[in-house]
Amino acid sequence: MTAGISVDLGSPTPPYEQIRLQVSALVAAGGLTAGTRLPAVRSLAADLGLAAGTVARAYRELEQSGLIETRRRNGTVVVGLPAYGSPDAGAPGSAAPGSGASGSGAVGAELGAAVERLIQAGAKAGLPDEELLALVRVGLQRRRGPGSLE
Repeated sequence: MTAGISVDLGSPTPPYEQIRLQVSALVAAGGLTAGTRLPAVRSLAADLGLAAGTVARAYRELEQSGLIETRRRNGTVVVGLPAYGSPDAGAPGSAAPGSGASGSGAVGAELGAAVERLIQAGAKAGLPDEELLALVRVGLQRRRGPGSLE
C-alpha cells in the first residue's frame, strides 16, 4: 500500500521531497484525514523502491511540520494541517482550507502543495515567517486592487 504516493526518479525534486509534498497534498485534499495510519517506513520504501532512510526523512519533515505523528503501537498517523491564518494555526488536528470539508478536492491538493513549496522557498531564502506572510499579504492586496482594506 503506497497511500496514493509515487516517486519519479527522473524528477529534479528529491524523492523525500516528492513524498513530503504528496502527503501534504493528500491531507489538504482530504484524501488522508486526521487519524489515518500511514504505511510503515520500510513498507513504503519497499513499495516505492527507495531506501528506508529516504522515506524516514520525508516522515521526519512531515512530523516536524506537525502534519503527522509517530505513535507507539499505532505507527505513523495523520494529525492534520493547521488552518492557515487561524489563531490556532499549527494546532494538531486543525483542518486547512481545501482539506475536503468544503469539497474542493484537487484544488485543495494543488493549493496545499503550492503553500508547502512557498514555505520551503521562504525557508531556503532565510525569510522569517512574518516576512513571508507579509509578502503574501502584499500579493493579495495587489490582486484586489488599490484602496482595498481587506
